[in-house]
Amino acid sequence: MKKAKRFWLFILLAVVIYSVVQLLIATGVFGSYYSNTLILMAINIILAVSLHLVIGITGQFSIGHAGFLAVGAYISAIITMKLELPFIVGIIAAGIIATLAGLVVGIPTLRLRGDYLAIATLGFAEIIRIIFLNIDYVGGAAGMQVSHYTTWTYAFVCLVITILVISNFTNSRHGRACISIRENEVASDAMGINTTFYKVAAFAIGAFFAGVAGALYAHNFYIIQPVNFGFLKSFDILIFVVLGGLGSLSGSVIAAILLTIVSTYLQGFPETRMIIYSLVLILVMLYRPQGLMGTREITDLLRFKKFRKGVAQHVK
Repeated sequence: MKKAKRFWLFILLAVVIYSVVQLLIATGVFGSYYSNTLILMAINIILAVSLHLVIGITGQFSIGHAGFLAVGAYISAIITMKLELPFIVGIIAAGIIATLAGLVVGIPTLRLRGDYLAIATLGFAEIIRIIFLNIDYVGGAAGMQVSHYTTWTYAFVCLVITILVISNFTNSRHGRACISIRENEVASDAMGINTTFYKVAAFAIGAFFAGVAGALYAHNFYIIQPVNFGFLKSFDILIFVVLGGLGSLSGSVIAAILLTIVSTYLQGFPETRMIIYSLVLILVMLYRPQGLMGTREITDLLRFKKFRKGVAQHVK
């Protein structure tokens, strides 16, 4: 009953947010600059939440998320620009092909742990980038011209679906199995949990939504180039998860929103942006290593406030 109530409250909140923003865009209060910032914010949240499932919930240190973003971007661009199919087909195809890429990478590499897994996923992302760099069909190093199909509606619907799927997965028995792997993989294996299956499943789900984000990302600009999907892009996505708190979906969303705003205002100073990102990571590691939210969610904080209020009234 509580889960159903929480679900409908989330849907109601999503409808209200979408309606208000869409009204502001339609009436011209939000111009192209602000609407583009909101779309970019939604894309970054999708990327952060999808990586949160891999790192924060399952505990697998992956820094190759930009590779799945690149797969989704180029596959969707081929679908819409070369095959001239609808954008929605491109989004779905981007997610499916990115999932297959996640399986191809995940099955052999997720037997590794820690730094070794990070190096393997980073290598995968670089291989994907180099492949697209050398394929003339998608423009090679010069890039590929893409029509602008991404709208606030597409971005917000994909964002809501991403949060719902990953939140429900996390709160299911499958999600609890992933959390047990994060806490102690040896103990989880000893208790009969198929650790390889759940690690690959989390990796594949994360790759799917990264591919969807790639489709939105590609069609939000007029050109995509392999240089857009380098190591620094994976680093950007990783910062969202670490700053928000490993294990907190709410934290990933909040961090993605904050850093998108900061990044937008520092677009003319890319070197300064990376310096600020580095300083933020250093400060977080020194003074709040658990991140902004730790492993807690916003709903946990609300319940704690209600509990304190109830205790105070009882004492009176």
